[in-house]
This record gives sequence, C-alpha cells and structure tokens, in this order.
Amino acid sequence: MSHHSFSIEFFPPKTTEGAEKLRATRKALAVIEPEYFSVTFGAAGSTQAGTRDTVLEIHGEGFTAAPHLSCMGRTRDDLRAILAEYKSRGIRRVVALRGDLPSGFGGSFGELHYASELIEFIRAETGDWFHIEAAAYPEMHPQAKSPQDDLRNFARKVKAGANSAITQYFYNADAYFRFVDDAAAMGVDVPVVAGIMPITNYSQLVRFSDMCGAEIPRWIRLKLASFADDTASIRAFGQEVVAKMCERLVAGGAPGLHFYTLNQAAPTLAIWQQLRRS
Repeated sequence: MSHHSFSIEFFPPKTTEGAEKLRATRKALAVIEPEYFSVTFGAAGSTQAGTRDTVLEIHGEGFTAAPHLSCMGRTRDDLRAILAEYKSRGIRRVVALRGDLPSGFGGSFGELHYASELIEFIRAETGDWFHIEAAAYPEMHPQAKSPQDDLRNFARKVKAGANSAITQYFYNADAYFRFVDDAAAMGVDVPVVAGIMPITNYSQLVRFSDMCGAEIPRWIRLKLASFADDTASIRAFGQEVVAKMCERLVAGGAPGLHFYTLNQAAPTLAIWQQLRRS
C-alpha cells in the first residue's frame, strides 16, 4: 500500500451540528493517514469564509489542509488577500479551479477567466510556496468543445505551474488510463490522482453526475435502479464496484486516490478496508 497516497475531500459545513459531525468524520478518516484534506468552497462559489474556517481548523489539528480556490467572480486583489492569509497561516497546498459563477453575479466573471490563469497568478504572487493541484477530466469537462481541446487545456494548467492533478470522479477505469496516457503523450508529466466518489445514494449520484458530466455506466445504473429504496443493497453493491475499480487503478499505476466523501466517513473507510485486504 506504500506506493500511492490517499487524500480526502470535504465541503464546508453550514451549521454547528454539521461542523461537529465533520470533526467526527475527520477523526474516523485519520486512520487512512491521508496526505491532505481538501475543502471545497460552498456550492457555486458562494462562500470562501466557510472554506477558510474549515481549512484553518483542520490545519490547527496538525493535518495538511488544502483549500479550493476559484477565480470566478474574484478580482486579483481578492485572490491576493486570500493567498496572503493562507500563506501567513502556514497553508502549503491549494486546489486551483476555475469554479462556477456564484448565482446573482450576472456577467461579472472576475478578472481571471481560466484555471490556467489562476495557477499562473498564484505562481507569480507566491513563487513555489504552494503545492498546486489542478482538476482533470478523464471523461471531458462538460463545457469543453472536444476531448482534444480539454486535454490541451489540462496541459496549459500544468505548464502554468500545477504540481499535480485530481480527476473528476468516474466509474470507468479505462477512461482514466486513456486520459493519463494521452496527457503523457502531450508531455504532461505530473501525477494525476484518481477522484473517487463512493456510491451511497442513487438519485443523488444521478443528479451529481448529470451536472458534472461523469458517466454512470449503464449496467451500474440499471443495477442501482433495481434496488429502489433498499439502501443496504445500494451501499453493498456500490462499495464492491468502487473498491474493485480502486484496486484496478492502483494496480495500473494510479499515484493516488482522492475520495469525495460528502462529509461521511463510513463509505470511504469501507472501500479503504477492502483495498487493504486485496
């Protein structure tokens, strides 16, 4: 198990109960010895404060924490201030994304329009202080014109200074391996960590996947749909399918697995335990 890393993603809790629950989740997931915990910004880039507070709390507990940073709807001065604060608090890792436009922003995109520009800006402002993670899309970004175009965009982000990448989640290992090979053929040599979404809830998964362009293979969809409201069967099947894929990814040379936990510990722990047994 030593040749690859695990990382864990959370979203900032909105309530005190949520924050309490996340502390318990973090404690439970610490056994995985994640390389870092990342924290998304609220839905549609609504808030950076929740992200910052959660990141600083995790950092204060002695873990490596990586805030997600989006350039949508932000000026260079906003970003400069956020980076300076993270730097002064000893945060050494960020996940740099274009992000969604916050609702109610109309046409105001902010001053930087692409993740590659954001990464360039972080490098220009802070040198090599931050380890920068970029996003990769093995099944193509939903707004990309073509897979080739998406791949070129990914290469631009790496050239701009990204140290490594995390993929959007997927359930098709071949798409991941193909993407990594295609990127390598373009001279991209940074580690591309596989993003993993445990399956716990069918309707939620369909909603997420339709939104972000991740494909749920037909055989998995049909099987999940056939369980209807039988949560135990959905979880057992989901765990088996995702753990098997993780085994294949690790065996095929994936440098790491990044778990999208949705702030729950049990589904990720179950997959991790199955991986350790394999």
